[in-house]
Amino acid sequence: MLVHKIEFGRLADIDPAEILAHMSDPRVAEHMPLLTGRWDAATVESFVAQKEACWAEDGLGHWAILNNGQYVGWGGFQKEGDEWDFGLVLRPDAFGLGVRIARRAIKFAIADERIPYVTFLLPPSRTHLGALARLWARRVGEVAFDGVTFLKFRCETTLSA
Repeated sequence: MLVHKIEFGRLADIDPAEILAHMSDPRVAEHMPLLTGRWDAATVESFVAQKEACWAEDGLGHWAILNNGQYVGWGGFQKEGDEWDFGLVLRPDAFGLGVRIARRAIKFAIADERIPYVTFLLPPSRTHLGALARLWARRVGEVAFDGVTFLKFRCETTLSA
């Protein structure tokens, strides 16, 4: 039986070449309509700096996600107005780990009193939404960012919410 040891680290600790290869894979871009243009070393540097700035400003942000010590993607929480949005972008060879990683992140959110609920934004191209149901997320509408429509889901993380 394959054992998965999922850990959260910092993107700044990951070899930029790994992030570049990940974000340059066309299978990753299929469900990321805001991912336009080619990534290069400067794009990776800017991306990591933006994610680290969220940590500095909000005390929380996106993690590097490791499985058995190997980088498999990035994801975590980003403040969008008054809401904490959870995003997850995995390498194609790790797509099957999404629910396991999201559950671990939701447990983190439940333990953090700053996060009464978590939102998820998915493009309409995502038609397999069973994972969100398993996370007790319910659809609450649609939102647009940069002219692109996303389906919005919400998962409560407190008993009083």
